[in-house]
Amino acid sequence: MEKYLVTSALPYANGPLHIGHIAGAYLPADIFVRYLRLHNRDVVFICGTDEHGAPISIQAEKEGVTPKDIVNRFHESIKRSFDGLKIIFDNFSGTDRPVHHKMAQKFFLNLLEEGYINVRTNEQFYCEHCQRFLADRYVEGTCPYCHKPGARGDQCDACGKLMDTITLEDPKCKICNGTPVIRETSHWFLNLPAFEDKLKNWLKTKTYWKENILRFILGLLDEGLKERAITRDIDWGVKVPLDEAEGKVLYVWFEAPIGYISSTVEWADKIGQPERWKDYWLDKDTRLIHFIGKDNNVFHAIFWPAVLMGQREEYVLPDDIPANEFLNLEGNKISTSQNWAIWVNDFLKTFSGDLLRYYLAINAPESKDSDFNWREFQDKNNSELSNTLGNLANRVFVFSQKYFEGRIRKPVKFSQKSETILQEAESLLAEIDQSFESYRVRRATKLIMDIARSGNKYFDERRPWEDVKTSHDGAEETLYVCLVLLHYISVVLYPIIPGKMGEMRKGMNLDKLPLWQELEQLSENFKIEQIPPLFPRIPDEIIAEQIEKLYANARIINKKKLEHKDIIEYHDFQKMEIRVAEIIQAEAVPKADKLLKLKIMAGNEERQIVAGISGHYKPESLIGKKVTVLLNLKPRKIFGLESQGMILAASDENNLSLIVPDNIIPSGSVIS
Repeated sequence: MEKYLVTSALPYANGPLHIGHIAGAYLPADIFVRYLRLHNRDVVFICGTDEHGAPISIQAEKEGVTPKDIVNRFHESIKRSFDGLKIIFDNFSGTDRPVHHKMAQKFFLNLLEEGYINVRTNEQFYCEHCQRFLADRYVEGTCPYCHKPGARGDQCDACGKLMDTITLEDPKCKICNGTPVIRETSHWFLNLPAFEDKLKNWLKTKTYWKENILRFILGLLDEGLKERAITRDIDWGVKVPLDEAEGKVLYVWFEAPIGYISSTVEWADKIGQPERWKDYWLDKDTRLIHFIGKDNNVFHAIFWPAVLMGQREEYVLPDDIPANEFLNLEGNKISTSQNWAIWVNDFLKTFSGDLLRYYLAINAPESKDSDFNWREFQDKNNSELSNTLGNLANRVFVFSQKYFEGRIRKPVKFSQKSETILQEAESLLAEIDQSFESYRVRRATKLIMDIARSGNKYFDERRPWEDVKTSHDGAEETLYVCLVLLHYISVVLYPIIPGKMGEMRKGMNLDKLPLWQELEQLSENFKIEQIPPLFPRIPDEIIAEQIEKLYANARIINKKKLEHKDIIEYHDFQKMEIRVAEIIQAEAVPKADKLLKLKIMAGNEERQIVAGISGHYKPESLIGKKVTVLLNLKPRKIFGLESQGMILAASDENNLSLIVPDNIIPSGSVIS
């Protein structure tokens, strides 16, 4: 019998959740699990906080507390957010629990004994001021591939490339902001190249994955994998279970995904069936679905499957990884450092969690980035939930109470109009079912609202307020058909807004949890009870307050001091040859989401430059644009293409703008 094991990415326990987190990995998973349970399918929903790694240690050091203090604080904060949004896991664990330490160490030793781990000496950044080796997240600098600042020591979020920490340009220690030096140390490395063929053969079966994810992952495999260090020189984490590895812990990206398994083990213990976890993780009939954000693709589609493949036991591999794109906020990228975010716990102080669930569902970033806009949020509530669905429920409930004492019978025979509206709804139900099955929540939500719209149109056309004066049977038929539509909606909208649909079902005396089979076994009669309005309108002043709060909080953060680089001499600046150039050709780099290949003319000299600007500029918009270029930068290969210079740009965490000279300055002119 087919089983489902559904996981959401483990949130870092070093900060609260914001709406971007929810849109990416948690709401889509909860909706899918609720949908599966409507079909009475066997599913276990697993998550927990990621409680190790450098970000937690860094924050603890800044606050002068222990890492455990940070973990405990934010584990509870994150759990409150999930509870407030009715995102309910079968088990919500944490990676600093003994069951996880034991499981992670077992995985490491299995790989070591199977010959997939090598120990070798390598170079690593060392901070002489802090007197410590710096794990990757303790270092930040400029990406050696796309040259965008803010790259971490393990991965660049701008271009998605994995990297060796010491390849970072202009590295800085995140504790003291000093420049680290390179020293030798020993670490244990996972032999990823040994899994290349297995990974390729496995990925060939994933033809149903999102095309952008599969293309990107296969592109990385074609480039060839490298050994990856899976130990770190920090004191917070799962200890490496070897005598010769004193002072080292397992790399968080190695041990954190094992938290999916240890959380399932914890779940099995809680239900009094300690071996039950094996029925899911060691059964080939299990469909393992990982809901993540797109920035976690590489680890879940390459690194994590390789770790599973290297175990002595045959663990189930991911069946699907439905990663969402990013949710922006009021036209800009969410930035926690700039406080440009809507924190879930703050949102819940003013609004029902179901309202956020609905807006993020109808606006889901499934195939491209989407945007949270407070005015649009208000409009979706007022025009769709209140004026459409809420209006249909309210008028039907009130009319049923007023003229029929809340008891509506199925008509002996339906009119042609009634039969047509019910047939159209049944057709939509099949499309909704398929949309949920394929993670297309956005489409499912729209189709559900189409049923509500058709119900309002039908009610208006049938004019029961006139029928009731001359023909109770005609008015009762109208109410019955509308109640059937509301019954349909109460089932299929339940995965998206379970709280409000629970209230509506209570008003229809459908208290028990719905099952999809209800759609084919409708009641002969309905007993209606009046309930408060499901979706009160949100007034303008409430939204104005939220907008003001968002911008005010961001302004406070933005008043922080600038961070300056080291002082240089004038002759250092004179070494740079910066000239005006004109872009004569621009095209996207295949398999590289952020890169553009540009041809420029500086005077009469043509050059090729690879720039990580496609997230901000379309290729066709650049043709003929004059830019400033550093020409005497040593050429380097980026995605296999030689880049013969660097275009200058200004950027913050949310925006990037090319430095463009006045058009009267001719191409080739020197900037000094």
